[in-house]
Amino acid sequence: MATMIIRNLDDDVKTRLRIRAARHGRSMEEEARSILRAALTPESREPATGAALVKAIRARVEPFGGVKLELPQRIPMREPPDFGGRGSTP
Repeated sequence: MATMIIRNLDDDVKTRLRIRAARHGRSMEEEARSILRAALTPESREPATGAALVKAIRARVEPFGGVKLELPQRIPMREPPDFGGRGSTP
């Protein structure tokens, strides 16, 4: 295992790291390791289809029973206007 010292860290960044670590029940050191691991983990080889986003949204909504949306009724498109052909004058 290696040791690393981070110098010249903004006070605001240190405060936010401390708060984030407390929220997760970790030390600041462990939180920093977790952030670095997540940032440096190779991305999945899935094509960028948005499937991960859909999966994340679904995971958040499912505990509440999902969301049911009422779909509007579909009606046929209207006929396009007839402007009397090309080059006609009023």
